[in-house]
Amino acid sequence: MARPTESKPAHPAVADANGAVRQRFPFDDTQDLEDARRGFMGTADDPLVRDADGRTVWDLGAYGFLDQDCPDTANPSLWRQSRLCADHGLFQVTDGVYQVRGFDLSNMTLVEGERGVFVIDPLISAETAAAGLALYRAHRGDRPVTGVLYTHSHIDHFGGVHGVLTDEAMAAGVPVVAPQGFLEHAVSENVYAGTAMSRRAAYMYGAALPRGERGQVGAGLGQTTSTGTVGLIPPTWEITRTGQTDTVDGIRMVFQLTPGTEAPAELNIHFPDLRALCMAENATHNLHNLLTLRGAVVRDPRIWAHYLGEAIDLFTASTDVAFASHHWPVWGGERVLRFLSEQRDLYAYLHDQTLRMLNQGLTGPEIAERMEMPPALARAWHTHGYYGSVSHNTKAIYQRYLGWFDGNPAHLWEHQPTDAARRYVRFMGGAEAVLRQARQSFADGDFRWVAQVVNHVVFADPDNAEARELQADALEQLGYGSENGTWRNFFLMGAYELRHGPVGTPVGTGSPDLLAALTLDQLFDALAIRVDGPRAWDAVISVRWDLTDGQSVTQRLCNGVLTHGAPRAGAEAPDVTFTLAEADLRAVLLGLVGPDELAAQDGVRADGDVGALTALLGHLGAPDPDFAIVTP
Repeated sequence: MARPTESKPAHPAVADANGAVRQRFPFDDTQDLEDARRGFMGTADDPLVRDADGRTVWDLGAYGFLDQDCPDTANPSLWRQSRLCADHGLFQVTDGVYQVRGFDLSNMTLVEGERGVFVIDPLISAETAAAGLALYRAHRGDRPVTGVLYTHSHIDHFGGVHGVLTDEAMAAGVPVVAPQGFLEHAVSENVYAGTAMSRRAAYMYGAALPRGERGQVGAGLGQTTSTGTVGLIPPTWEITRTGQTDTVDGIRMVFQLTPGTEAPAELNIHFPDLRALCMAENATHNLHNLLTLRGAVVRDPRIWAHYLGEAIDLFTASTDVAFASHHWPVWGGERVLRFLSEQRDLYAYLHDQTLRMLNQGLTGPEIAERMEMPPALARAWHTHGYYGSVSHNTKAIYQRYLGWFDGNPAHLWEHQPTDAARRYVRFMGGAEAVLRQARQSFADGDFRWVAQVVNHVVFADPDNAEARELQADALEQLGYGSENGTWRNFFLMGAYELRHGPVGTPVGTGSPDLLAALTLDQLFDALAIRVDGPRAWDAVISVRWDLTDGQSVTQRLCNGVLTHGAPRAGAEAPDVTFTLAEADLRAVLLGLVGPDELAAQDGVRADGDVGALTALLGHLGAPDPDFAIVTP
């Protein structure tokens, strides 16, 4: 099949729409620009951050093109946001508080203590975190890291920890602080549905897209994800309640737990002696996701608004600057109060108005089209949907309360996409008739309809080159007009893969550190979701694990379900019993050691049929990190 053409210029309808954005919003307001550059101390001499093999994992200079005027192929509001996010270097927030910004999707904050420096949220990759720490030390001296804190359980806030915390520091007892529940959520999110989330994240962040005016310009929350070494050091110090006050290296911190907001386990931090407030990712310079496009559990906007209100009550009277783990700080007590109040009202309004319309019988897509934000909120740049959006957030709220089904029985048992696509195309007179009419819709600038209709042709016949090209062109134009960075990336990644084939998953989350942090229960559960159910319907296999520390666990495969639990009195004898250390059990469950090799190891005893374990593991399927998205 011939390759479709490369990217196209902006359609006149998109160029006109982007031009209208320039007239609608206050682009002459330079406050954010001043704040984003305030306290700048310098940046790295070498713009490339490389891994041990010399591979580039981050390029500080990749977004230099954003200094130009916004072209027709980008939404001017998103271009403005991306330019602000692309500023990179070390910045002073206030006395003793510094941030490394623009070195990854997130910020790394460094708070100076009596003996060294306390690191908050060490980015995604060890390489970018190490580069950020080196930049800090170049300006502030070679201070040792005396503590690390993860504000929440997303990978861009802990994955680079090995870049700032050495084995020697860990052995010396340097504390690693995190909110209650952090470890469970950090590893479960990245393992249970990690393959699918990582593949979709390739679309969300557009890490494989070329940088430039027709490609990736940012992701709204930051520019994109680094592609270095991801790790995890489990917390040694847990924050369990709001109001808890702890001191590390002379730095006094008052914590606010905010579970169920931007992450299942998250906290805010007040530094009373510095009159500074860290809002983690609960208040940033955009509307955040209630359901991230890569996939996640739906977040609760009601509780999110509640915790923002609680932060206002607890901390704003003694705060002169608020900063977060993305974007730039806000200075001045009155400005901090207004910023947090508008952020609170943003999530509360979306929640309450979605519920109002939901209870009038409107469906998620209908609510999304009708939702209109209050003018006072819409005027504030930090409420714009650069990362989350009003459209997909209102649908998420609907999903949270009512699920996927909209109540219409016609939608209760629809055909799956490829079968439905073939029927649609046949009903519409065949592929040629559909494409003929779709090309007219494209000429008219109705790109949403083109993408919706031509998708049926692509799914009915993925080798139809004309359909793939027209679909790519339509998705590209939708990307050019998107104010939301992740929408732009999704649309442009769809166009890119239609033209060039799948790019796979640029950033994986199954690092050895993450897998090592799984509890045994989580590890057994992770295996259970890999069972090929239909192939295992008739299998009945049981394996008992007797650990040298006294634990005993029996795994049983029956009815295509792999369960585990303590051995049950009176149950049938297992097919095989292994007596071994936990490390040996983990090795075989992670696929590092085969059953026969395990049985032959010193310190391992196998009683029964070792082949039973081989048979059980043979019923496990492997996830596919390169599954198709824009094609069947």
